[in-house]
Amino acid sequence: MTKKIKNKASGPLALVICAVYLLTACGGPKQTDATEAGTAKDTVAAFIVQQDTLHKTVELPAELLPYEYADLYAKVEGFVQEMKVDLGDKVRKGQVLAVIKAPEVNSRFAESEASVSSAKAKWTSSKDNYERLYRASQARTPGIVAPVDLERSRNQMMADSSAYVAAEKQSQAYRDVSGYLHITAPFNGIITARKVNAGAFTGTNTPLLTIQDLHLLRLRAAVPEIYTGAARAAGSIDFRVDAYPLERFAAKLTRKSGAIDPATRTELWEFEVPNSEGKLKAGAFAYVKIALQRDMPSVIVPATAITTTQERKFVIRVRQDKAEWVDIRQGLTTDKGTEIFAGIQPGDTLLMKATDERKPGSTAFWKVNK
Repeated sequence: MTKKIKNKASGPLALVICAVYLLTACGGPKQTDATEAGTAKDTVAAFIVQQDTLHKTVELPAELLPYEYADLYAKVEGFVQEMKVDLGDKVRKGQVLAVIKAPEVNSRFAESEASVSSAKAKWTSSKDNYERLYRASQARTPGIVAPVDLERSRNQMMADSSAYVAAEKQSQAYRDVSGYLHITAPFNGIITARKVNAGAFTGTNTPLLTIQDLHLLRLRAAVPEIYTGAARAAGSIDFRVDAYPLERFAAKLTRKSGAIDPATRTELWEFEVPNSEGKLKAGAFAYVKIALQRDMPSVIVPATAITTTQERKFVIRVRQDKAEWVDIRQGLTTDKGTEIFAGIQPGDTLLMKATDERKPGSTAFWKVNK
């Protein structure tokens, strides 16, 4: 009886053992697969850094200005007696452009001329008197002229001489003021504005005419600070204007401001443009092409190789098969990519697409594109 009971109990026990074995056998491969999936490496595109000479051409806005420009004012108050020129007239240096009528100025000038004549007559008389007394004092007969009288006549002559010089200076000043009644051209140019007509009252705050020298124009362009170290515009450059969209004009760099404007972070460059035919107009906007080139080779990388966070700007370098963040400074952007300055050397391996999700020290299958 006992033997039969044992045989009956051994059957379920064997089934349990077989089930546990089967579960263990089935679970083993799944755990192994999960482990292998957790350690599998993803494929990341990378490239080898190379040096290249930076070449770039940028087009910057500019403005055409007259070579010389002046608003002409009357230096004395008065009425415009005559306007001798009009809008668009070509004038020569020294040419009379307008005449101002101011009778009080002419009166003061005539009065000053009379004062000069009077002062000169007094000085001539006192000089003659002194010279007579001086010759008499040199005679052999002593006591003819008292020394005090000779000294008094000499002092009178000196005083009259000073008065005469002062009258001449004052007369010259009035003569200059009367010359202001004739407005003349300060240089060869064109009348580009006429503000008053004959008969109008004018003063020192009212411009009469505007004259511009347009045979040679100034082309001014504000070059951004980042371009000033690489710009190579020492010779002639090309520019265009909206008035002639199919034509390009030449200009020559003549001067630079030599300083960065803190308001715009630009340096002012000035070019000269011959305009003897008068085709180009002062005040027009232009677009200047400036060539850029570094003096030494640069490291240029694709724009996707640079990533920016709130704290830093960096590229990801592969060193000893591990990712490494390298901080950079960004330079110029060209068709080939973006110029960077950092501890990156030719031959280094960088990720083609940088992201802050790729943590330092992480590994992957680095697929280098050639």
